[in-house]
Amino acid sequence: MNDNEYMKIALGLAEEAYKLNEVPVGAIIVKKSTGEIVGRGYNRREIDKDPLAHAEIAAISQASKKLGGWRLIDCEMFVTLEPCPMCCGAIINARIERVVFGAYDKKSGSAESVMRMFELPFNHIPEVVSGVEEKACSGILKNFFAELRLKRKNNK
Repeated sequence: MNDNEYMKIALGLAEEAYKLNEVPVGAIIVKKSTGEIVGRGYNRREIDKDPLAHAEIAAISQASKKLGGWRLIDCEMFVTLEPCPMCCGAIINARIERVVFGAYDKKSGSAESVMRMFELPFNHIPEVVSGVEEKACSGILKNFFAELRLKRKNNK
């Protein structure tokens, strides 16, 4: 599979979040050598009432359990939205080798938009690929927030 195909799988997870009225972000972790998806996640902050319930954190947790360790060597992440500072920190700590994201996050994106956290001198620096399936990834977010604004306006 290629980056676009993996990102489409992450987009499917974002759609699951959308159906739950969560900000539609999806993430998968792929074992590079085999192409196997070892972790999946989507936003669940509202449902779980947990600020840590980001798609990336869920995918990292699932992959760590599946692979039997916290170091996700030979793994890459595909996520529909540029990771925030917390998720960038988790990616660094998990030693994920490559991060591929779709939509840019001008408010809290910490891979390229607000800051370039992966360029700081931490003990691990993943490769970053940005803008994969950007139109679809940003589109689902735009639709979600447009619907949310409309719902709020109608409830006033």
